[in-house]
Amino acid sequence: MSDLPRRAVTRTAKLASLPIGFAGRTALGMGKRTLGKPAEMVALEIQQRTAEQLFKVLGELKGGAMKVGQMLSIFEAALPPEIAGPYRATLTKLQDAAPPLPARTVHNVLAENLGADWRDQFAEFDDRPAAAASIGQVHKAVWKDGRAVAVKVQYPGAGKALMGDFNQMARLSRLFAALMPGLEIKEMLAELKERVAEELDYTIEADSQRSFHQAYKDDPDFFVPEVIAQSGHVLVTEWIDDGTPLSKIISSGTQEQRDRAGLLYCRFLFSGPARCGLLHADPHPGNYLLLPDGRLGVIDFGAVDRLPGGFHRRIGVLMRIGTLLDVDKIEQELRAENFLREGVEVDPESLHAFIAPIAEPLIEDTFKFSREWLRQEAARVTDLRPTNVVRQLNLPPSYVLIHRVVTAGTGVLCQLEAEGPFRGEALTWVPGFADDGEEAEEAALADPGHAAGSTPA
Repeated sequence: MSDLPRRAVTRTAKLASLPIGFAGRTALGMGKRTLGKPAEMVALEIQQRTAEQLFKVLGELKGGAMKVGQMLSIFEAALPPEIAGPYRATLTKLQDAAPPLPARTVHNVLAENLGADWRDQFAEFDDRPAAAASIGQVHKAVWKDGRAVAVKVQYPGAGKALMGDFNQMARLSRLFAALMPGLEIKEMLAELKERVAEELDYTIEADSQRSFHQAYKDDPDFFVPEVIAQSGHVLVTEWIDDGTPLSKIISSGTQEQRDRAGLLYCRFLFSGPARCGLLHADPHPGNYLLLPDGRLGVIDFGAVDRLPGGFHRRIGVLMRIGTLLDVDKIEQELRAENFLREGVEVDPESLHAFIAPIAEPLIEDTFKFSREWLRQEAARVTDLRPTNVVRQLNLPPSYVLIHRVVTAGTGVLCQLEAEGPFRGEALTWVPGFADDGEEAEEAALADPGHAAGSTPA
């Protein structure tokens, strides 16, 4: 089996083919418009062909290209159906699969990190990867004590490939703008680059996973695999058997599965900061599996935000204000709570469009996420970047990261088309979201028998 292209020249050539192809399609589109073809139809054709080439190339590469493809796939639900429909299978594949490394390369990594006698640690080791993603791939094995384990092996040279991809893809902003108007790829890449060092360091990932495992140990709703061993670029954890990835539930799950997975997915994102001071910051569906017993299995803790005090109370207050239906009332409350300082002006409609996608699902006791709803919300936002609004608001520094995680999570919930009592999760886990009466009532209910599985901190 041949290795995937990782050498700088090969990777750069593949990524460089994207804007060249886009320029050719744009020129062809201009010609069609000159000949009288409707501009809307020409734009649609350009979007479709751009999507086809973009996800094909990103899917062939590991490193930063693969990671960007995974992140973009979360926002598929916001695309018009004519664009998203033909490529949904490709996008889903990007979320949980990439072509594998040769066995000999895997063996070399294991020997370098676990020692020349690495095979003595395992009763069995399957050379065929069970999963492959952006910076590493996973093999199923049996640990020396008989436990089934997942062995995560980092790709050689992954760090260099990641940085090279980010630098190259920062030049492709025009192409991404054609596919997803309003999405600022440069800011997204900048945030991804900040996470690279931690994701490449399996010591940090192992520590994060241990914290989550301890916080959710014996939980009736979640399963976080135990860390068995970690050394260098190898991480060994418990194996999750018979789980159905959210990507598969998105493509073919029953409504019952969608609703169950969506509620637990939301609960995990909301409850992490309260239960262990950590927010799982990589919410794409490949990291979540619905288990046969109804629990949600969670894997891959390379991207984690540290919130040692849990969600800042002002974040919950902002979310509660966002649930108000009147735009003027929202601005009035923001000023009363000093989110808008004296003298700071903000466009009320832009402000509401910024807050609504997070707050609207929390207004009523139950909410139905859907692609149609997300497309409507996306159509109202001419600029998807939170930066401009955030600069005008007096917010805790952690808000921007939380907003991006929750926004991506909203995209996944819309892909699932899940329906459930999401407001109750915010009431339970996000300080400041409830008014005083609701908070007191919710605190009285939040015992070990409560649906959330634990009393929030």
